[in-house]
Amino acid sequence: MVSADRDEIRAAVAARYAGLARAAQAGQAISDGDPDASLDGNCCGTPGYPDADGLPEAAVRASLGCGNPVAVADLRPGETVLDLGSGGGIDVLLSARRVGPAGKAYGLDMTEEMLDLARANARAAGAENVEFLRGQIEAIPLPDGSVDVIISNCVINLSTDRPAVFAESFRVLRPGGRLGISDILAEDHLTAAERLERGAQAGCIAGAPSLAEYRGGLAQAGFTSITITPAQQGGDGVHSAIIRAVKP
Repeated sequence: MVSADRDEIRAAVAARYAGLARAAQAGQAISDGDPDASLDGNCCGTPGYPDADGLPEAAVRASLGCGNPVAVADLRPGETVLDLGSGGGIDVLLSARRVGPAGKAYGLDMTEEMLDLARANARAAGAENVEFLRGQIEAIPLPDGSVDVIISNCVINLSTDRPAVFAESFRVLRPGGRLGISDILAEDHLTAAERLERGAQAGCIAGAPSLAEYRGGLAQAGFTSITITPAQQGGDGVHSAIIRAVKP
């Protein structure tokens, strides 16, 4: 993919999520993706959060994910967790609860409007062990070996440089650190053109990566114990999935 294409896609993603953040701040119900697409109408739509009681309404309203990575990651008290593409902050706030006052939850997003929304939600929730950073998931603004767990919710599929995302995730994790990700993947039998078409229909502008591409990218970055478990099935070979991996 040429640089101009990547820049255009990144700009389109930023513009779309800025608009969704403004809608959430205005009290509107928001969703993402093509209403006629699979996955219950959205690549990214409000997932189930049985533990979201007490969170600000705006955080729940802006939960544009395809799963619950906080549960997937099995967070423990005292850990440091990073959410790639943190949006309105729901997964960061839930992570902060789980890691407790001795832990910390970072959220990383490239969209200033989403960061403003997330910070407002953190203030409303009274969360003190959270920090929201502006940046790109392909260039994480944290030191090497500074994070125990990385989570992400229907975001890595939007990247135009997933190998960089996996490499950066590996870099910032401590040895023994782990990934717990919810994302949108395409079945391996689909061609690149079919994956791009199906992904675009589901709201994944850069196209839905294949299972083999995702697994291979994580392995190339150095991850081990990689598991990819299909979750919600969509039509035409695209579905949500739970991805786990470990940095040795």
